[in-house]
Amino acid sequence: MNPCSRLIYYFISRSHLMASLIKLKAVINMTGLSRSSIYALIQKREFPKPIKLSERSSAWVVSEVQDWIESKIQQRDEEAA
Repeated sequence: MNPCSRLIYYFISRSHLMASLIKLKAVINMTGLSRSSIYALIQKREFPKPIKLSERSSAWVVSEVQDWIESKIQQRDEEAA
């Protein structure tokens, strides 16, 4: 995770994050997934869909990506129990 992503997690309140949008590069940094993996998961309805900002621009709701990460952590913890 790069320093910018850490700042998102530690220094911005959750309520502010709910309305924030992030671009693909930030999603890749947050999840550790490749671009193709992200879009494959979207196709399988296993990852949040991006919001279309314009004809050539999309972004994700950061709280939805964070919720996906948290669900993966919870899934791991349940499998370990």
